[in-house]
Amino acid sequence: MIQSMTGFGKATLQLSTKKITVEVKSLNSKGLDLNVRMPSLYREMELGLRNQIALKLERGKVDFSIFIESTAEQTSTKVNVPIVKAYINQLREVYADADETELMKMAIRMPDTMKIERDEIDENDWVQIQTVIEEALQNILNFRKDEGMSLEKEFQLRIGNIRQYMTEALALDPERVQAIKDRLQTAISELKVNVDENRFEQELIYYLEKLDITEEKVRLTNHLDYFLETINGTEANGRKLGFITQEMGREINTMGSKSNHAQMQKLVVQMKDELEKIKEQVLNVL
Repeated sequence: MIQSMTGFGKATLQLSTKKITVEVKSLNSKGLDLNVRMPSLYREMELGLRNQIALKLERGKVDFSIFIESTAEQTSTKVNVPIVKAYINQLREVYADADETELMKMAIRMPDTMKIERDEIDENDWVQIQTVIEEALQNILNFRKDEGMSLEKEFQLRIGNIRQYMTEALALDPERVQAIKDRLQTAISELKVNVDENRFEQELIYYLEKLDITEEKVRLTNHLDYFLETINGTEANGRKLGFITQEMGREINTMGSKSNHAQMQKLVVQMKDELEKIKEQVLNVL
C-alpha cells in the first residue's frame, strides 16, 4: 500500500512542571529535507532525533518542532539581587532626592539585573518526551497512510480511464487503415499513371506496418498493469512509479504520432491528460 509524503502529526504530554508539545508536518520532496526546532536545553539530543525521524519518515520536506511550556509556579529567571543593590547605591549618589521606588524602577532596567538559571536535562523527562515524539511520528504515519489510500483510488481511476481510451482508439483501427488505403488509392488515381498492383500492395503493407500500434498497445497495457502492481506493493515506491509513468508516456506519444486519424488523436490527447494527472499525484507518493 502506498503512502503520501504529505502529512501532519501532533502529540502532547503534561509533566509535573512543564507541558511538552511535539508537531510534525511534511510535504513532498525528492529526498529528506528535515528542519528541526527545539529548545536549546535539548540541542545535544538533536543528532539522534534526526536519525530517528529519518528512519520513520524516509522522504519529504519535514518540519519537526518541540515546544516547552512551563506550568510551574517557580521560574528559572531570577532577579540578580547583588547587581540591583549595587545599581541602587550608584543611582542614589546621582539622584540624592529620589525615593527608593524610583531608584528601584531605574535599577531594574539596567543590564544584568536578571539571570537565568540553566537547567540540566532530566533523563527521566527525556524518556517521557521520547514517547511523545514516537506518538507524533506514528500520527503522521497514519495520516500519510490515509492520504495514500486516497491517492490509490485516484490512480486506479486514471489508469482505468487510460485503458478505456486505448480500447476506443483500437476500435477505430479498421476504419483508420481503410481510410489510409482509400487516401493512397485516390492520390494514385489523380496522378493518372499505370501502377503495378502487386508492387502497390507490397508498398501499402509496408506503410501500414509502420503505422501499426499493436506493439504500443501491448507495452502500454504492461506498463498499466505494472503500475497497479507497484502501488499494491509493500515498499515505498514513489520513484518507481515515476519511472513507469515515463514509459507510459513514451507509448502514448508513439500512438499519437502513428495514429494518422483525427478521432484516434483526440483519444490519445485524453490519454495524455489522464497521464499528466497521474504524474502530478505521483510526486506526492513516498
